[in-house]
Amino acid sequence: MKHAKGAKMPRGSKAAIMQYKIPIPPLPEQEKIVAILDKFDTLTHSVSEGLPYEIALRRKQYEYYREQLLAFR
Repeated sequence: MKHAKGAKMPRGSKAAIMQYKIPIPPLPEQEKIVAILDKFDTLTHSVSEGLPYEIALRRKQYEYYREQLLAFR
């Protein structure tokens, strides 16, 4: 924050920000990162698809047992 300006909300100038060196990992390391992120994306996608289906099944199951318990036959 030594290049920041402003009292309430510190901000940097474009020139100061452009001087920062951002390291870029070698291509094999980037490929490993992509593989990990792809696996994570697949897992989260399958969970977000499977969960609503599972909830719907549990609701049907609940309704079935509720009817069985309350149908005084």
